[in-house]
Amino acid sequence: MRALLTVIVIAALAWSIYWAVGSTGVNTAFNTWFEDRRSEGWVAEVSALETKGFPNRFDTTFSDVSLADPETGLAWEAPFFQIFALSYKPNHVIAVWPNEQRIATPLAKYDLASEDMRASLVTQAATTLPLDRLTLTAEALSVLEEGAREPTRAKALTLAVERQSVAENSYRLGFKADGFSPALDWRVQIDPNGTLPDTLDALSADLTVDFDAPWDINAIQTARPQPRKINLRLAEARWGQLELQAAGEMTVDAAGIPEGEITIKARNWRDILKLAVETGAIPEGFAGSLEDGLSLMSQLAGNPKTLDIPLGLRGGRVLLGPVPIGPAPRLVLR
Repeated sequence: MRALLTVIVIAALAWSIYWAVGSTGVNTAFNTWFEDRRSEGWVAEVSALETKGFPNRFDTTFSDVSLADPETGLAWEAPFFQIFALSYKPNHVIAVWPNEQRIATPLAKYDLASEDMRASLVTQAATTLPLDRLTLTAEALSVLEEGAREPTRAKALTLAVERQSVAENSYRLGFKADGFSPALDWRVQIDPNGTLPDTLDALSADLTVDFDAPWDINAIQTARPQPRKINLRLAEARWGQLELQAAGEMTVDAAGIPEGEITIKARNWRDILKLAVETGAIPEGFAGSLEDGLSLMSQLAGNPKTLDIPLGLRGGRVLLGPVPIGPAPRLVLR
């Protein structure tokens, strides 16, 4: 018994020393990271940084966090931010955000509110902490753009990311928003006559993206990896009588210009066309001819209420068949 007690005491003492050294190392690493960002010209401030959780956890709380990257113009402020990790499994962390925070971009500022926003993140065993998988959830999320009359809301939001082994820097992403309600200003632009409900019935996406670099610590402190190939398995939106689905593949060049083809399946497409005319997205004088052409396409497909629309992405333009209908979006992550 005396020998067993001695072993237990020594083990407990060794573990206590390990936790003390580990927690000190965690604080030092985070403080060094903030100092390095400031030396690069960032705004990187925190009023307090503390690690607790003895004996099995490293639970770090940052108080009054303020980060701003001068190169991209992105900034984030929060009253606190927490990172929880098991002391014997430091590559798996839980991140917790406060109920209120602010994000600023070069284009606008946004106030975020939520009841519970957190993420589970697992990294690979490397000094740059490359992402292996991530799951982010948020409850009762609202995003209010500065100057807007009403926020965009979602009852629940889930984002899942998993590294794929089939290609370097390839990640599968899944997104789902339940009870998604667009901001009033946006709804008025899309539906000026108020014919659609306030909330979408469904909004989700499943895709695989190949990037030009891995998502690791450098993605925060240096530059965001940029998409180079996108395989959209399915994106779906249902809003009242309107239903859209999209699938396809595209490549993205260094300027962010996509090349490829996306097929849009539109149910009740005449209602969608009517909305596009009412909002001015399609000139009223062109609507009749366009409806006749789309009607012929839907009849040939065998279902007059459903329309499969192949959209080509070439030369910086979006094309319906050989006809350009607008500029292609630039896919660049700031």
